[in-house]
Amino acid sequence: MNIRIGNGYDLHQLVADRPLILGGVKIPHNLGLLGHSDADVLTHAIMDAMLGALSMGDIGHYFPPSEPQWAGADSIKLLEKVADLVYARGWQINNIDSTIVAERPKLKPHLNAMRDRLSAALNISVDRLSVKATTNEKLDAIGREEAICVYAVVLLCNFQG
Repeated sequence: MNIRIGNGYDLHQLVADRPLILGGVKIPHNLGLLGHSDADVLTHAIMDAMLGALSMGDIGHYFPPSEPQWAGADSIKLLEKVADLVYARGWQINNIDSTIVAERPKLKPHLNAMRDRLSAALNISVDRLSVKATTNEKLDAIGREEAICVYAVVLLCNFQG
C-alpha cells in the first residue's frame, strides 16, 4: 500500500454583502468571504491538500481566478472535480482533518452540516472527515474579524502497490 500526505491552507478576507460559505454550507453572518469563486476557504484548503499530496499543484492551477468561468463558482463542484482527478489516478481518501480559524460567527452548530456536505461531495463516509473550529484569541487579522483561514491535512492511499 502506498500513502501520501498533503496539507492545505487558505485565507480569505471578510467583507460586507457576500455570503459566508464554509464546507458548502451557508452560515448566517453579517459578513462573507471575498474571492473570485464563492470563497469557501474550508473547501479550498481541502482541495489544496488533496492536490499537494499527489504533487499536482494547487487549485489556482486548475481554477485560475483570471478565468471568468470560475467567477462565483460553487466550491463543492470544484471539490468534486479535484476528487475525480485524485480517484482517476488510483488514490482513495483515507481521512481528512481540518481546522477553521475564525473569531465569529460561532461555528460549532454548523460543523456536522459541513462534514455531511463535504463527505457527500467526496463520496467518503463522514467518519473519515474532521472539521474543527477555533479562534485566534483576538490576535491578528483573523482575531480582528477581518479574515477566516483554514488548515487541512489529507491522507491518501493507493492499494494497487
